[in-house]
Amino acid sequence: MALGPRLDLRQSQSLVMTPQLQQAIRLLALSNLELEMFIGEALEANPLLELGEVRQDDAPAEPFEAMPSEPAADAGEGEAALDIDPERLDRDRDTGDGEWGAASPAGAGEEGLSIDERGAGEGPTLAEHLHAQIGTAARDGREEFIARALIDQLDEAGYLTVTLPEVADALDVPRAEVERALLLVQSLDPTGVGARSLAECLALQAKEADRYDPCMARLIDNLDLVARGDVSRLKRMCEVDDGDFADMMAELRGYDPRPGLRFGAGSEAAVVPDILLSPAGSGWDIALNEATLPRLIVNRTYYLELRQGGDKAAQGWLREQLAEANWLLKALDQRAKTILRVAAEIVKRQDGFFRRGVSELKPLTLRAVAEAIELHESTVSRVTSNKYLACPRGTFELKYFFTSGVATSDGAGAASAEAVKAAIRALIEGEDPKDILSDDTLVDLLRDKGFDLARRTVAKYREAMGIGSSVQRRRQKKLSGVG
Repeated sequence: MALGPRLDLRQSQSLVMTPQLQQAIRLLALSNLELEMFIGEALEANPLLELGEVRQDDAPAEPFEAMPSEPAADAGEGEAALDIDPERLDRDRDTGDGEWGAASPAGAGEEGLSIDERGAGEGPTLAEHLHAQIGTAARDGREEFIARALIDQLDEAGYLTVTLPEVADALDVPRAEVERALLLVQSLDPTGVGARSLAECLALQAKEADRYDPCMARLIDNLDLVARGDVSRLKRMCEVDDGDFADMMAELRGYDPRPGLRFGAGSEAAVVPDILLSPAGSGWDIALNEATLPRLIVNRTYYLELRQGGDKAAQGWLREQLAEANWLLKALDQRAKTILRVAAEIVKRQDGFFRRGVSELKPLTLRAVAEAIELHESTVSRVTSNKYLACPRGTFELKYFFTSGVATSDGAGAASAEAVKAAIRALIEGEDPKDILSDDTLVDLLRDKGFDLARRTVAKYREAMGIGSSVQRRRQKKLSGVG
């Protein structure tokens, strides 16, 4: 093959996110209170925007059109900019009609408790602490976006609650990119966050302390033996003597198995709902919380005054400000419509919960809601992120209503994991102090209630709710003088 210079023409696709699209993505994920802060910044930056009075019967604000002889700059289209379709991104990048986004799998918080009933934490949350570090740590915007999506899937202890294939599928990105983003998250403070298991969490901390040698690696890989206290076998596997083994165990005990818990749980007591749900005849009335949604309008009089004078550059700047103001009004209107569509479908699917309580909570996935209302799954994920719904039963995060399913014993369908937890809690709270229920007994009692669970599943749910084993509960009752 001859060597020499030649000219090749290649066609490829690349991810392009317009400033308007990026802003639409941010708007959809913001809570009402965060949106209020965003609008405050927009008011300071754009002289054509001003606050209007909030009235329940207000129609959506109409954009103010520029004069025919002064075409406004393209600021993106309205409704489509708030839905997410990764396959359309390159095709529609010039109009702002696409998005690739993060899907947030089910995460539900404490069993059956509303936000109002939970304790409030102090200081920044773990997510806030990690998000503050990502901006300077990421190599590019794409890696930052995936890393932030992963941070949103960490539980309060700092562990990743979803698998990497699930994240890759939800974001429609290669798994290799998700793995690189996870390494970035795991490099943040506190060390150990982003782990998928206790062993990985401890290994990350050992590596940070420069103590992750082959001996420590074998010790961490056999935490089950550590829990059983099988010292002789561990020493043989790690090939260390008594002194070195004691040092390794002291080092291991110095690591934090739940690094995320050192941060606050957030200002839960100060949560302001984004969506209000109230009974209306045989159905429900769903509305956005107008008290936290400022109404923006374009000051038409001021625009007409400014366009009377000024040079060409000033006129161009004025047209840009008008285009941005119009686009923001349209984006805010479509954000509101999208949130209401998602909330309405959730209420429809979880009607039993709102009427009869957590025992009626049904299994629900983001994809099921997305398909029902013909939006992309990632759009539903963003809508449910950091949004709260107030109903007669209390205030709940929208993600609370997305739970996994558990098979029923009659084969008629599936029950929500939250409903199963509620049943387990009720059985344990009602147990006789002299006849503590074992996990095997709980399995039988739950089967009588229609839940078909294995013993290990019952134990997992019990531990997730912070309820001790039958032995621990019996000991606690004896110490407290009960039974």
